[in-house]
Amino acid sequence: MNASLANPVASSAVNVRELLSPRGVRFWLVEDYAVPLVSLEFAFGGGAAQDPAGKAGAATLLAGLLDEGAGDLDSQAFQQALDEKAIELSFHAERDHIGGRMRTLKRHLDRAGELLRLALNAPRLDEAPFERVREQMNAQLRRDANDPAAMAGRAWRARVFSGHPYGLPTQGSLESLAAIERDELTGLARRLIARDALHVGVVGAVDEKRAAALVDQAFADLPASGDLKAVAEAPFAGLGGVEIVDLDVPQSTIRFGRPAAPRQDPDHIATIVLAHVLGGGTGLSSRLFREVREKRGLAYSVSASISALDHASYLYGGTTTKNERAYESLAVIGGQILDMAHDGLAEDELEKGKKYLIGSYPLRFDTSAKIAGQLVQIQLEGHAPTWLVERNATIAAVTMADARRVAERLFGDGALSVVLVGRPEKV
Repeated sequence: MNASLANPVASSAVNVRELLSPRGVRFWLVEDYAVPLVSLEFAFGGGAAQDPAGKAGAATLLAGLLDEGAGDLDSQAFQQALDEKAIELSFHAERDHIGGRMRTLKRHLDRAGELLRLALNAPRLDEAPFERVREQMNAQLRRDANDPAAMAGRAWRARVFSGHPYGLPTQGSLESLAAIERDELTGLARRLIARDALHVGVVGAVDEKRAAALVDQAFADLPASGDLKAVAEAPFAGLGGVEIVDLDVPQSTIRFGRPAAPRQDPDHIATIVLAHVLGGGTGLSSRLFREVREKRGLAYSVSASISALDHASYLYGGTTTKNERAYESLAVIGGQILDMAHDGLAEDELEKGKKYLIGSYPLRFDTSAKIAGQLVQIQLEGHAPTWLVERNATIAAVTMADARRVAERLFGDGALSVVLVGRPEKV
């Protein structure tokens, strides 16, 4: 199946083909010979939501170790092999998937594919890199322990998704990281890294035959299926309440949110448009920017957007303001949400929001690495390549009647689940 997206920024088009390799691995391909580079992005469903009980951070730790030695190459030898050919290879873990990206000159494609194959099929997980990467994660956790933004985000997720894997930090905690044993990561890798949950995007100076050979080289020897545990739909808790995390700083960091339509819901795209009108984009034209910053000078920045995970979708936003103006800022935010819920949306707001979302979309496709990343993201969201065209058409089709109906559903009674980090004062 082919699809293309006109790209006025690059004066070209993204032409996507959905292909099957000789050994049965599905992948999406975009050929682009402007420069002799190849970018490959991939993801396996699972991620941090699959962390063993009491071992939050395990998937992130595993991802950090996949390029720290594989096969007969220890950590130093593996990194040297990458450096010798200027191959970029990295891995990451998100809440619902674990994946990575590779970027290389076309002439080094064989070597790059072999190193990726080794990393996925034969990671060493040696003791010294295990301890070093874990300590790097611990150091970041210690830094975050007094960072208001990190504290607010972590506390908000723990409040809203209490008792669910989404309520746990993907980076884990000092306690959970200390509890992880190396052999547990070997078992986690076997559960997560398998072909049945694999999504691949290949972009660059490579034809179909060579791309298929690369995909088979890297992925075809993986187990046919993994062993993912079932993850329940995440409840949304704390609506209408405010949790205060005490921190002796002159400003309060605010995080707020409420449930939203999931990806598969027909109203999902409309909720994205409405969230953009409320607090998205560059902020300069959003309601919250106008009301919180420009009119009242309450904060330098304020934002809101839709976050859609496999088992939860929600409106999420935040700002930082003086302690004595924190509750005033919350009142303004809540007032704007209620106004949009009750027929306060203007026609020009809707049109400006749609135009921004449509016009900015090609910026996600202006490099081969970005294109590869978007191809995998679209697959993770359950779309076909035709989504490259359908996405903007779906946004353009949102009518004023749709927007007002969905605004009432999205924003409802305006109740939010809120976390404030600081010492907010009720004035």
